[in-house]
Amino acid sequence: MANLKRIVLLYGLLAGGIGVATSKGCLSRPLVKTAGEVAAVPTWDVQSTSKVSADPLVLSEPGVDVSSWHHAKLSRCTLMACLIAAGVYNEVDLFMSDNLNKVDDGQFRAPWLYRNEFVLKPGPGQHYFLQTNGVTSRADVFLNGHKVADSTTQAGAYGGHSYDITGIVNVSNALVFQVYPTDYLKDFGVGFVDWNPAPPDNGTGVWRDVNIRQTGPVSLGPLRVVTKFGKSDGSAGARAVATLKATVENLENRTITLDAVGTVSEGAAGQPLSSSKSLTLQPFASGELQLETTIDNAALWWPVRWGGQTLYTAQLSIFVDNKVSDKTERKFGVREVTHHLNSFNDSSYTINGRPFQVRGGGYSADMFLCWDKAYFTSQMQYVMDMGLNTIRLEGKMEHPELYEITDQLGIMVMPGWECCDKWEGWSYNDNLPPHPNWTAADYAVANASMYHEAAMLQTHPSVLHFSVGSDFWPDDEAASIYVSALRAMDWPNPIIPYAAKKDGYPAIVGPPGMKMDGPYDWVPPNYWWDTQPYESHLGAAFGFGSELGGGVGTPELSSLKRFLSPNDLTNLWQHPNISMLHMTTNTSDFSTRTIYNTGLYHRYGAPTSLEDYLLKAQIMDYEATRSQFEAYSGLWNAARPATGAIYWMLNNAWPGLHWAFYDYYLHPAGAYFGAKVAGRNEHVAFDYVKKSVYLINHSLDQSGPRSITWEVVGLDGKSVSKGTVSAVTEPNKSRAVVDLSKITNRPQNVVFLRLTLSEPTNNNKPLSRNVYWLAPTFDTLDWSFDGDASWYYTPVTSFADFSSLSRLPKATVSTMLSSSANGNGLRVIVKNTASVPAFFIRLNLVAGGGEDITPVLWSDNYVTLWPKEELELSVSWTGGARPTAVQFSGWNVERRTAAVPGSS
Repeated sequence: MANLKRIVLLYGLLAGGIGVATSKGCLSRPLVKTAGEVAAVPTWDVQSTSKVSADPLVLSEPGVDVSSWHHAKLSRCTLMACLIAAGVYNEVDLFMSDNLNKVDDGQFRAPWLYRNEFVLKPGPGQHYFLQTNGVTSRADVFLNGHKVADSTTQAGAYGGHSYDITGIVNVSNALVFQVYPTDYLKDFGVGFVDWNPAPPDNGTGVWRDVNIRQTGPVSLGPLRVVTKFGKSDGSAGARAVATLKATVENLENRTITLDAVGTVSEGAAGQPLSSSKSLTLQPFASGELQLETTIDNAALWWPVRWGGQTLYTAQLSIFVDNKVSDKTERKFGVREVTHHLNSFNDSSYTINGRPFQVRGGGYSADMFLCWDKAYFTSQMQYVMDMGLNTIRLEGKMEHPELYEITDQLGIMVMPGWECCDKWEGWSYNDNLPPHPNWTAADYAVANASMYHEAAMLQTHPSVLHFSVGSDFWPDDEAASIYVSALRAMDWPNPIIPYAAKKDGYPAIVGPPGMKMDGPYDWVPPNYWWDTQPYESHLGAAFGFGSELGGGVGTPELSSLKRFLSPNDLTNLWQHPNISMLHMTTNTSDFSTRTIYNTGLYHRYGAPTSLEDYLLKAQIMDYEATRSQFEAYSGLWNAARPATGAIYWMLNNAWPGLHWAFYDYYLHPAGAYFGAKVAGRNEHVAFDYVKKSVYLINHSLDQSGPRSITWEVVGLDGKSVSKGTVSAVTEPNKSRAVVDLSKITNRPQNVVFLRLTLSEPTNNNKPLSRNVYWLAPTFDTLDWSFDGDASWYYTPVTSFADFSSLSRLPKATVSTMLSSSANGNGLRVIVKNTASVPAFFIRLNLVAGGGEDITPVLWSDNYVTLWPKEELELSVSWTGGARPTAVQFSGWNVERRTAAVPGSS
């Protein structure tokens, strides 16, 4: 799987090519057939209005010949995604070097048409609705020669609407959307700011599903579920009350009495809990339906690593004259999220009564807003593997499937509107170029958007909060609209005004309690531990950092070759200040690797080759992410607690050169494994500033005596100092336990520090192993710097000197591979047979053609071995090609390959 072009993974195209999508072969199969059934329009024929002379009203009549149009076998796609699916473009070519700039974006300045023909079987007492879930930027909607909605109503990427089309449906139906070009400063789109170049179409199109829904004479609105449980300490076995709520609407000109039945069940076993009631509605009237049931001994839903992710299924059905008129179903969890500001006005959360430290990354949708369930699931498995617990969605709220996956896995989600475009087009937003202020129509779009997203998100236990702003707060009118919509949808979670800390906030929401002070570019490891004074130390490990990171995430060579030309690869290491398209937009502060490369050159020496540059880059990336998450974890219980950190970013929208834990092709590298070390359930970490060792416990259930062993060795492999201390760990607590300042402060040469944590009452079971490399000089930060660049990094005035690592003698490393019991994994024993440390050994699992196996889960990687030390690792993979070898290399270890048993 990993060696296939990702376009195949994304779109599931058949090897024989893409067929023409028409409805003629499926006239006998209605899209929906029974009351309560919902189905997405399955495919689209698309074409620019510049190439079509017919009026959309005419095109929305069945039987129109669209054989010359582009045909996308997708239910949802932006224009670029549709054209990729239709074979006009492919990602392999688009993403190579600067090819994206060669796409003619002029073709997207005219409106485009989306068309589909489908079959229904309308009859007496049946009603049909056309449901949209967001179209960018806006659209006119036509069905069977009728205009269903205009672009004033159907506007905004999240503007979902339900249109009653009962009076105009036939057996054969033709649907047309005329979509208008997206301008990020004028329209409510889905933009990428400076994360990456903008897609040529600016995300225009029917990017979310369009559904056809059938009901009887009474219809149901979105199902909401409100849960309350009695034990405030969040323990299991709580007695919970689940209330099912929905709006009901009489669609006919007669008085109707309906019978409603609600059920709540856990899994497939056991008898569902149920309740029922009757309700009478006058002609064309609406009402609120509410049914309540009690769950005895309810299983609570917990975040990953804290407990189980029990999901209940709520079903609500309404009957008219003993026939189903409508029905709906949602999954939910029994859990409670609270938010408060501590004495420092920093955001703090609890889940089921337990203090919850947010540790996560900023998620990006695909550049063309393509959705692939397997691809996203693999990313969330990476999140769990790194020991993270949260992702932040800044305006990239994707589809319901995202939240279904995070519910199942226990990963918290922080959704919210995006920055730097129309969504924050306020008069006081001085970060935007000139832009039109919001109009009455804009507030209406915002209202529809908030209602739609609240309805989609309300039942999902993985949702931590909703942020109604990002870099700036909404004005009072917008804030009131947002809060009213969320409350109307029985929103159970905190509402956050925005993710920064500036001079204002809407009174209806309150202050944010978050900081967005950077850094976004490289800073040395000691940055994160150097917390005071708070006023100038910005992103250091205190408070809640909504987006911050060391600007790292360099892909390895195998991935780089998939999107960088030979000339690009040369520029990467020989021209450290050059602007590169795969960094971000060419007008961004982040278009070059200048700051990053300055640190690399000064600390590790000028690279002598591309391979040398990439090895040093992985070391830099590993250091940066490990230190950030160790500092935030270690200072979780400090005088001013580090309550949360969202790493900038989790992933890239396309193949990128920074801001990611793993690359676009799902290959994890240095940044990933630095974060993974820091995210261990129990861990010991080194404070680069005070030279203390911290005992960190991320669990809710692990406690008791622990043994912490430390040793310092020189480049010659000889021990400089070592020792062991005992300590007692507590769940969800961190504290300093050892002072190593006399040993690690200004060594005469580069030294290695190894920390190990074990459980003495369990046969000294190893819990964590962690190796640092320390220089005789420190990285010195200019905390007083207040220049134009201060918002995204803190300059370094002198650098730690690791140049003596170049004199580290060669080490010989042996490996032994054996298959795991289930056949989908390997046991890898790595042994350093030399008398000196084997520094920064990286291992890579490959298939027969040498291509990377991804997704892949290593127990540890990019490891440093003591002289004569042996380390057992494990690796597993899912699907795709079978691995044939493990490649390994390191700073002072020659590149070698070990064959997988039975692969030849």
